[in-house]
Amino acid sequence: MTLQQLQKQVLQLPISDRWTLVQTLLESLQRETSSELKKGNLSRLRGIAKGTEISSEDMEVDYINYLTEKYQ
Repeated sequence: MTLQQLQKQVLQLPISDRWTLVQTLLESLQRETSSELKKGNLSRLRGIAKGTEISSEDMEVDYINYLTEKYQ
């Protein structure tokens, strides 16, 4: 069945049936869209917890610089 044939048949349905069909289609689209969005969000967040390795010497130098600027 082609899309045009389906559309023609749907338009022959009573209005209450067409509203039910619209609701069913919308719910289906929402489910599929939300699952795609969830997958997309997870893939964008992948690796976010990875940090750059900072040595304790670098941290100490940064802290000394911070204190020096703060109390000048």
